[in-house]
Amino acid sequence: MKETPLSTCEKNFIIQAIKQNQRLDGRKNDEFRNIKINYGAEWGSVLVALGETKVLAQVSSELGEPKATRPNEGIFHINVELGPMAAPHFEAGRNCELTVQLNRTLERTFKDSKCLDLESLCITAEERVWILRVDLNVLNHEGNLIDCCSIATLCALMHFRRPEVSIVEDDVIIHTAAEKEPQPMVMHHYPVCVSYCTFDDGSIAVADPTVMEERTSESQMIFGINSFRELCCLNLGGSSLTSSALLLQCSKRAAKHAKYVVELVKKTLENDLSAREDRSNVGFTECLKQNSITSLAEDRLVLKLRHFTFEDGDKKSMIEEEKFNEKDIENEEKEVATNIDPKNDLQTTTNDKWSVEEQDDSNMESEEVESSQEDCTKNNKGVRPKNDQRGNLKSQSDSEEDEKITI
Repeated sequence: MKETPLSTCEKNFIIQAIKQNQRLDGRKNDEFRNIKINYGAEWGSVLVALGETKVLAQVSSELGEPKATRPNEGIFHINVELGPMAAPHFEAGRNCELTVQLNRTLERTFKDSKCLDLESLCITAEERVWILRVDLNVLNHEGNLIDCCSIATLCALMHFRRPEVSIVEDDVIIHTAAEKEPQPMVMHHYPVCVSYCTFDDGSIAVADPTVMEERTSESQMIFGINSFRELCCLNLGGSSLTSSALLLQCSKRAAKHAKYVVELVKKTLENDLSAREDRSNVGFTECLKQNSITSLAEDRLVLKLRHFTFEDGDKKSMIEEEKFNEKDIENEEKEVATNIDPKNDLQTTTNDKWSVEEQDDSNMESEEVESSQEDCTKNNKGVRPKNDQRGNLKSQSDSEEDEKITI
């Protein structure tokens, strides 16, 4: 299934709103969406929601042989899956261009920056090492997937605990959590991706873009920055070249946001660990009871367009529509005022066609009755009623018949 294209009207509307520092979800150009982090019952499982963009991450580990070039280091893999659940135009089991871009950017941010201590994953040199694999499953694609995937990867690595291992006569024994406490991962720094989109020939930068903003933008900037404000990855893509001043300004904002995200992740980890120590209910089932990870639970903001100005070509049509609406409102007010009964102070409905036709019919019937009575009076002028032996009144026709009978 192909992705539905955006119309020219939609693109122009988004660009015009961004030029006035307004966005469809109520944010300004430099504002980010809210981040929600929920951990599962197992170690290394986490669900991250960036607005309505949701990614599920799971870390798994297994024993294997190291690489010949790195005999004392473990192996680390990142895999992103995009399926029809994320968006209808994604196909299951097929890697698209966006999937390749996400995998490469995450590998450069986490793997090439050496944030994870791979030497701590070695059990015996050149024989046994731990192989870590981070699987990212996109549940809903609503823009800025790279930021949401990077946060999910960082949370999963910091939350994961590998089982303890002991060597007995060249045999590797993996202990369960009941036998020995699992060990956390050793990390040197905590990188996070922050992305921007540019508009108006690279003069306006928009933080945390949505799907429609990404498809309308001219170029995209992705910064991989850790909490120490060190640049781990930089990816520039698009048609327009951004200026150096805008690039430095966005990098400073991205560094502040990365520090805030890392602090938020650490805080959520502490809350999860304290809940596990208190033996309270943790996991996605508890989140479902609290209605925190259900679909479409995000609070939407309504964009107010009262102070939204159009271009010169659209001002006339806007003024004409306002005048037309004002006339309609005035007419409705007049109709309501005429239909109010001052005695009872009750609003009565207007007479419809049926009631008007019934009144006309009753008027016609009354007029016919009056005309028939007038004709009878005209015909009976000069004729006196006569009394019969019983005292009843008789008309002229009855008296003539009686006279004929007597003769």
